[in-house]
Amino acid sequence: MLHETGYDKRRVEWALARCNSTHSKETAAIVEGMGLDADCVIAALLFDSCKDEAGKKIIAGEFGESAALLAESAAKVLKLSAKDKSTAEAEKIRKMLFAMIEDIRVIFICLAEKLQSMRTINDFPEDERKGIAQECLDIYAPLANRIGISWLKDEMEDLCLKQLSPDVYFQISGIVALKQNEREHFLKFVKSLVYAETQKRGIKIEVKSRAKHFYSIYQKMRKRNKEAGDLYDLFGLRILCGSVENCYSLLGMIHTLWKPIDGRFKDYIAMPKANGYQSLHTTVLAFDDTTGKSTGNMLEIQIRTFDMNHTAEYGYASHWIYKKGPSAEPARENDIQLVNRLKNIAGNFDDAALEEIKKEFLKDSILVFTPQGRVIELPQGATPIDFAYNIHTAIGNHCLAAKADGAIIPLSRPLQNTQIVEILTAQNAHPHSNWARIVKTSKARSKIRAWLALNDAAVQHEKAAAAKKKQEEHKPHIKEIQPAAPEKTEQTAPLRVLVQHEKNMLFRFAKCCNPAPPDEITGYVSRGRGIIIHRKNCPSLPHIAEFEQRRIDAEWEEPRLEL
Repeated sequence: MLHETGYDKRRVEWALARCNSTHSKETAAIVEGMGLDADCVIAALLFDSCKDEAGKKIIAGEFGESAALLAESAAKVLKLSAKDKSTAEAEKIRKMLFAMIEDIRVIFICLAEKLQSMRTINDFPEDERKGIAQECLDIYAPLANRIGISWLKDEMEDLCLKQLSPDVYFQISGIVALKQNEREHFLKFVKSLVYAETQKRGIKIEVKSRAKHFYSIYQKMRKRNKEAGDLYDLFGLRILCGSVENCYSLLGMIHTLWKPIDGRFKDYIAMPKANGYQSLHTTVLAFDDTTGKSTGNMLEIQIRTFDMNHTAEYGYASHWIYKKGPSAEPARENDIQLVNRLKNIAGNFDDAALEEIKKEFLKDSILVFTPQGRVIELPQGATPIDFAYNIHTAIGNHCLAAKADGAIIPLSRPLQNTQIVEILTAQNAHPHSNWARIVKTSKARSKIRAWLALNDAAVQHEKAAAAKKKQEEHKPHIKEIQPAAPEKTEQTAPLRVLVQHEKNMLFRFAKCCNPAPPDEITGYVSRGRGIIIHRKNCPSLPHIAEFEQRRIDAEWEEPRLEL
């Protein structure tokens, strides 16, 4: 099914020869079956070899940078798993998947890998199987549904149900099997009647009968509080035609043949689902005149065009297929709601288009990690202070500094998607009035204001006392300076320091070098004693453990002139 040049086919064959994992080969077969390009197939074959920079370079050298980037991104995303199996956490993980990727095709590779994992679940240790199934049910099946790959979603849900609730799965399986002969006879009659009626009207159609997948039946059992044997609408029919006009004509014909069930009609053609799905749905009470029975069967019927069916089966993947030749038409921009923002999608992958899809999923929010791997969702523009208060009020109230991906950053700097954020605290650190102006979350703002209302007067009193003491200590020190020493500015006010351009940070001066203007200074984030200010040429600095990792920029604040 791979519509590529001879060169691309050779690249795939080369990657296939290099791959010694049956799991990866089957994953690549699923990717190829979705109609994706050679780079995706190669990445599916080799992502397991792309766990470090060296592996990525080897793949890039042999198969190209695009395949290597896809493989690297897929390997990174597949490491992510939900720590908490709640619905809210699963939704965060689905959003995080989109935040992490650089190329939308990675999502299809990951879905294929998870489906193959469920198909071969018995190859995994027994104590891991339920966790894998729960993750697929909570995260990847809804993701497949969100981007419209219905066949993958259905199969994955059934396999998850079999693993998580085997008694229910085999009960439903048994009931469906018992009715198989009855169902086949009934659907054969219904299909022949539909074909005969459409032939009279001159409408060319294709009719497909379908059995509902087990997880769908299970959901109906839970929703209606019924046993599987009490469900009667287990029959399904799908009618495909050539135009939207024919869809509505066929709907009228179906309602003439059989009585529609009240409240069971949905028009997803006029109002498509968010994932681009379009179809007419109706449920009728159909009778088989050949049996002589007076009772009918509930029959669910879907009516759609061939193009709508292709989108329903493959979702966004149907719009990611590369051109099949120099004269091929690119994917139509208006086929589905999100894809209409992608420019020239059939020939290349636009970064701006990917950002649009990310924005659609993330809804103006960012997702960052704690050092333990927990996912935290915050609004766009949120700061480390917002993050600290999201974790715990006490952490916010004693926040001293923050690291993002191992580097110290200002507390006012907006966080970025997928950063690993660490908050450094000190017992004597506390909120400042300017914090309330820079945070983005109402929780952080209210906690800051509450702390200031209770403690601000005491803090101001402590600051005034400390400033007075500092002045008294500093004046004789200035007088003792010898004429040969470098001239330093006499201070008549407390010395003020900007830490990464931030005012009001908690700091103290190092006694080993006693920095004072105009010395060049630097800061060190200590453990529990706040930020220590040293001269840049302080001889003690080389002997401080982790100084480079905990160093922070500092400079003297310009003194205000009193008029």
